[in-house]
Amino acid sequence: MTSENSDHPIGPPSDEELRIAAKAIFLETDSTDMAFYATAMAGLVDDFNTIEAMDLPGLPIRYPRSEGYRPNGDENRYGAWAWKCQVKGAETGKLAGKRIVIKDNIGVAGMPMLNGSALYEGYVADEDATVVTRVLDAGGEVLGKAVCENFCYSGASHTSASGPVRNPRNPDFMTGGSSSGCAALIVAGECDMGIGSDQGGSVRMPSSWSGCVGIKPTHGLVPYTGAGPIEHSIDHLGPMATSSLDCALLLEVIAGYDDGRDPRQVGSLPVKPYSELVTQGIEGLRIGIVEEGFGTPTSEADVDEAVIFAARRLTEAGAVVENVSIPVHGRAMPIMFASSLDGTLSTWGDQGPAGPNPGGYYPLSAIKFYQEARKKRAADLPDMGKTVMLFAHVMRARYGNYYSAKAQNLLRPIRAAYDKALDNYDLLIMPTTVMKSRRIPPADASREELLRQTLDMIGNTAPFDGTNHPSMSVPACLSNGLPVGMMITGRRGEDDVVLRAGHVFETLRGAL
Repeated sequence: MTSENSDHPIGPPSDEELRIAAKAIFLETDSTDMAFYATAMAGLVDDFNTIEAMDLPGLPIRYPRSEGYRPNGDENRYGAWAWKCQVKGAETGKLAGKRIVIKDNIGVAGMPMLNGSALYEGYVADEDATVVTRVLDAGGEVLGKAVCENFCYSGASHTSASGPVRNPRNPDFMTGGSSSGCAALIVAGECDMGIGSDQGGSVRMPSSWSGCVGIKPTHGLVPYTGAGPIEHSIDHLGPMATSSLDCALLLEVIAGYDDGRDPRQVGSLPVKPYSELVTQGIEGLRIGIVEEGFGTPTSEADVDEAVIFAARRLTEAGAVVENVSIPVHGRAMPIMFASSLDGTLSTWGDQGPAGPNPGGYYPLSAIKFYQEARKKRAADLPDMGKTVMLFAHVMRARYGNYYSAKAQNLLRPIRAAYDKALDNYDLLIMPTTVMKSRRIPPADASREELLRQTLDMIGNTAPFDGTNHPSMSVPACLSNGLPVGMMITGRRGEDDVVLRAGHVFETLRGAL
């Protein structure tokens, strides 16, 4: 409750609030206990009013910008623009002349930040995310916000509150998600680069289905400050572009330590000159084709054949290419999902647009907006989000965080299995998605059908969000007019080697 006294906007807990709180922590109390606790809390209430009265600086906003607008009709023919604007960065720099779009779960000051959801309708970011500031400092121009899937919780592109995002290769088909708008705008030539987020494959899957390049960097290499999370252990921001060269250049700009604002950045991950290293070739590298990434129940034969053919072509550049078996790969995706479940509930259920963020920077205006919106607009959550939250609530009520904790522990041997393979091979290859893009569901599709098509394509991509290895999708070819993505994964911290292989393959492949 809020006091009417402006000097003390945070009032003491009411009797009803205390009763609810006691029940939530399984505490039996009587009226004497409640009176005692209420009195004991007076000092805590004073502390919170002290905090309420203090101001603090936010993230820097260094460049002027136009107000912008949401384009419609022919100006937004693929449904990929969430907002158009013009933010010009420094006059010179590594990204001078480059046009960049930002996924709509990443803050750009003065622009709406909807996270693909009607729940966020009316929210305007008041800070630039760290990656946005770095792009502008490097001379890039931000053209606007790209549509993302509802709460970024879909590998397809039919869940955004603004409508489906259409694939420029064939507008009847999906772009893939959740960085759906970035992929569509890049492939359509409406921008040069994009910054997406990846928590289960959301940079790589739209790159695969749309036919661009996207890299999920090593966890923590790129700061997440100012972006809407799902769960800290799987949150990544990553570059998307038409080539590995451009992805390397953008990664070089946005990577690096963020002055302690992002607790994901544990330990030392030095930024390398990726734009120089990307052209160094792959002669002598050992590359393993992961058998378990092929021939799954949902695999398409042409996808398997295309990726194997593409991987074998790397021998033309001097690499050694062999098959490798990693049996645990087939079980890795559900373990990754379970490991993040309790943290996802904390983010969506009460923490809001920063999630549990110990020691990190919190976007206060976004948190304040969400705390009100989630109570009034819970119906606007996507069906997948509602399903996950309800299930997570039941599991937490029954078992606390036991199963998320167990899954986190199980990720260690899974990570070790990939690392063991990477002791013998410099890179691992498999299809990004085991199937090509599919048609956008019709407007009268059932809720069950819409839900079924949301996350059934993440089997190969999701494990590496949990193990935190760098992983990139590069177009292998077109099959029946639709792109096939080849996923290249490397050792943690060796993002440069992943990019090198992508660049070499693009050279061998030629134009798509």
